Amino acid sequence: MFAMLLVNRRWLLLILTLSLLARVVAALWLGDQANAVSGASDQTSYDTLAQRLLAGKGFSFPTDWYPFTRANEPTAHWSFLYTLYLAGVYAIVGHHPLAARLLQVLVSILNLWLTYRIGRRLFGEWSGVAAAALAGVYAYLLFFSAVLMTQSFYVLALLVSINLALELAKHSRRMNWIFLGLALGVGILLRQTLLLFTPILFAWLWWKNKNASETIRIRSRVSGFLIALGVIAALVLPWTLRNYFVYQDFLLLNSNGGFWLYSSNHPAQGTNFNPNYVAPLPENLQGLSEPSLDRALYREAFRFIVADPTRFLLLTLNRFKDYFWLLPAEQSSLISNFSRLFSFTLYLPLFLYGLVLSRGNWRACLPLYLYVGFDAALHLTSWAAPRYRLPSDAVMMVFAGLAATDLLTRVHAIVLRWIPPRARASVTDNSSQKPDLAQRTSPSHHARCGFR
Repeated sequence: MFAMLLVNRRWLLLILTLSLLARVVAALWLGDQANAVSGASDQTSYDTLAQRLLAGKGFSFPTDWYPFTRANEPTAHWSFLYTLYLAGVYAIVGHHPLAARLLQVLVSILNLWLTYRIGRRLFGEWSGVAAAALAGVYAYLLFFSAVLMTQSFYVLALLVSINLALELAKHSRRMNWIFLGLALGVGILLRQTLLLFTPILFAWLWWKNKNASETIRIRSRVSGFLIALGVIAALVLPWTLRNYFVYQDFLLLNSNGGFWLYSSNHPAQGTNFNPNYVAPLPENLQGLSEPSLDRALYREAFRFIVADPTRFLLLTLNRFKDYFWLLPAEQSSLISNFSRLFSFTLYLPLFLYGLVLSRGNWRACLPLYLYVGFDAALHLTSWAAPRYRLPSDAVMMVFAGLAATDLLTRVHAIVLRWIPPRARASVTDNSSQKPDLAQRTSPSHHARCGFR
């Protein structure tokens, strides 16, 4: 067993090393500037905000900025935490986006390690290794690890949260509740929609431990939830107070949700969603502060939906083509088409096959299912684009690893049938120390691991 684990860890180390080198190449290719590139135009906004923050101008832009920020006026539209990250790097090394990219890709390797950890926890050692390998060469994950946007750090916070939740489902330790609150809080500061998923994750933890009263008392679970919520509140509250002092109005965190829902469901969208459409602000809302504007745009968006629910349903169905974008397109660059084909398009069969294989362990896999379903529903009813699907793709790597392991086991069995009996005996003897992959993904294996 020790020898097998040692071999696995060597494979994992090789995967992490090669993945890091590939991500460094991506960072070098993107270079020491933060220009708008296909699918990643927001990095220009974060770069500008970070420079303004260091210049003592606060969270503001020098000119009128997308989607509604006036020049030299404070904004809460963008992630405060990621802006602080960029500003911190620039404060140390000067305005060098490449330095921020390289540090970011170094941290992003933790995403692969966590993918391995979750895959191993759910389906066995080799499935975890396969999941990390597949994530390491996934074109979208590779590209966005070097882009100056929130995706890579958000995926890290998400995977840490899921890994901790799986651990807490077995052992309710106070320190893990603190870490869960930290991971969720950081994720919320990077992308506030994670706040909507938090009660869903907590509900799964409560349900998973409902029959564990002998080892995990209700009081312990309640205190754990309160600890995690307290940590989340401690991370979010300073920005709520900042918004109140700036605007003299309540805004929990960011002011992008209202515009997000408003523009994506605007009547001008019709029933054919255009992810590049920027809806104009109504004249009666011009000049409002960001908190007031955010609430007003939410009301307008819900008015659109209620006024024509049939159009909303058709528009939602039409967004499938943008969220699950599979084929090359003339309007896309060569590298975008290449990345699309060699990421989601190529991996989709593995994702689906892995989901089918995981059904025998569905209780333990439920937080992964729930997040992917939540994320898809959120973006199919609002803004749909491949980059918004990236966190779900990272979660689905766990199932892709399970599928790849199962397929390799089946191919190995087929090859053995074609080998003459004497040669087959020799091969079997030489591979006797190698793990039985089929056994690793069998129901009996899950039972031995405590997943029933």
